[in-house]
Amino acid sequence: MKFNCLSGLIIVWSFVVASAASVEAEEAMGEKQVAQATIVSNQEQTMAQVTSVSQLSDVQPTDWAFQALQSLVERYGCIAGYPDGTYRGNRALTRYEFAAGLNACLDRVNELITTATADSVSKEDLATLQRLQAEFSTELASLRGRLDALEMQASELEANQFSTTTKLTGNVFVNLTGAFADGTVLAEGETAFRTQPRTATPLLRQIDSDPNITLSNYIFLNFNTSFTGRDSLVTQLVSGNARSPANEFVSAGLFNTFGTPYTDQTGTPTSGFNSVYVRELFYSFPVGDNIQVAVGPRVNWFRYFDNNRFTNFLRGASSFNSIGSTLANAIDRGSGAAIVWNLSKQLKFSAAYLGENTEFLSSPLFNSSSNPSQGLFNPTNTISAELGFAPSDRLNLRFLYTRSNIRAIAGQVGGAIGEPIYGFADDGFDGPIDNASADTFVFNFDWLIASGLGIFGRYSYGSTNIEPLTAGLPDGEVNAQSVQLGVALPDFAKEGALFTLSYVIPFAVLDGRNFLASGGGDGGVQYEFEATYYYPLTDNIALVPAFYLIGNPNNFSDNPTIYVGNLRAQFTF
Repeated sequence: MKFNCLSGLIIVWSFVVASAASVEAEEAMGEKQVAQATIVSNQEQTMAQVTSVSQLSDVQPTDWAFQALQSLVERYGCIAGYPDGTYRGNRALTRYEFAAGLNACLDRVNELITTATADSVSKEDLATLQRLQAEFSTELASLRGRLDALEMQASELEANQFSTTTKLTGNVFVNLTGAFADGTVLAEGETAFRTQPRTATPLLRQIDSDPNITLSNYIFLNFNTSFTGRDSLVTQLVSGNARSPANEFVSAGLFNTFGTPYTDQTGTPTSGFNSVYVRELFYSFPVGDNIQVAVGPRVNWFRYFDNNRFTNFLRGASSFNSIGSTLANAIDRGSGAAIVWNLSKQLKFSAAYLGENTEFLSSPLFNSSSNPSQGLFNPTNTISAELGFAPSDRLNLRFLYTRSNIRAIAGQVGGAIGEPIYGFADDGFDGPIDNASADTFVFNFDWLIASGLGIFGRYSYGSTNIEPLTAGLPDGEVNAQSVQLGVALPDFAKEGALFTLSYVIPFAVLDGRNFLASGGGDGGVQYEFEATYYYPLTDNIALVPAFYLIGNPNNFSDNPTIYVGNLRAQFTF
């Protein structure tokens, strides 16, 4: 039977016209999708020509496109399959595959035209082809130009890509910060670990001069590597050089705990300004469709617990005391594992075990999980479990429990690894205590009441067991609570902006203040107001002014009010 060239060409023309709209839409997706297509094309195996539709194992006679595929394969020979014998007809068509298929069909048509006899094409056929060529000349010229540009872009990406499996992003924060007080501020403790015995009044120091204004930086470099498309190896590097001015007013054990923007810090040991440390290192992978597991030597606790749409430090309330519960967890980053189980659209369960391993205190003394004298399962470590309930897209409720085992250092617990204690605790008589255990309960919610109005809050209760090592002294507990309530105005004055006003009581001692060598004050209750406004200038640059007011600082009721102002420039790439 003679091959009709017009039939073959019309099929090709149909293929071009039907695909042109898809190509045009895909062009608008931008260079990001081109890069993804490049990665996919590099990962795919070479496609192989097939001569019979029966060679394609995943194409059945009952498929709606079976006859079309059979015709293109067996009559025109311009359909290719994968080396594993599949066609993969349900997956999206990439530009590369479109170009390859179109080229194969055109090569076949040219071959048939060349070998055909003169009477195989009539004058009517040629006239029809000329009309088609004239009608679609604009579309073909545009398509040709786009494909040429795409090939150039793809070649440039292949030559300059960072990695076929790793995506690099970054966050740069530049902080201008000042703090001042109405008068002389009392603070407890000369050093982190008290070297003098307490008297009738705890060892006090007086701060009667305001710190100077600072300009500092804080930087994240994020490497996200995927090997399967569903897994993720996360490596985050951190560097900073800040000692926020508000820290000049704090009692021992309260460093970075009030009036301090989260990004106004070193992120590394304070002696290593602008040193680079590993902040996060873990591997995350799915188990089935609803469970995600993360395992590693430095898992970030805050990725999985106590989240809130209005208190994320990147856009929302931004101080240490506002971005999360002040009592929840003695470990920020640790060695171990976390699991997230999406039970349903409304319910999510998260759990984790972490042994201490944080970038901020990097010595073996504090990184117990990598220290052979302590190990992964000796203090300090925590077990956390959280149930999240979202009755609607606008409302999120979270119920969190954490069990902490806290290693006593120099006979005390507290400070940077002492939550739920703020400050330092001993046996009440300058004597040492044993390792402590603590239980913390947190309720956290955010509610987008309307498109431009939301509210949020937290309530935390923590109890720390105190076991004196001196014979005859009774055991006891330090019980404390913290409260946060706030209002949020999304898209305030500009789309993508967010204004938050937050009220926080970070550490109110309910009983057991006699065990506190620092942090208890005279029984007063410290409170804070914070106003933060995230204002995006572009997709990658934002300005974030923030103002903090701290009343009864250091839990002294007669201490003057402290004011902190911060202007943050935030860059992402």
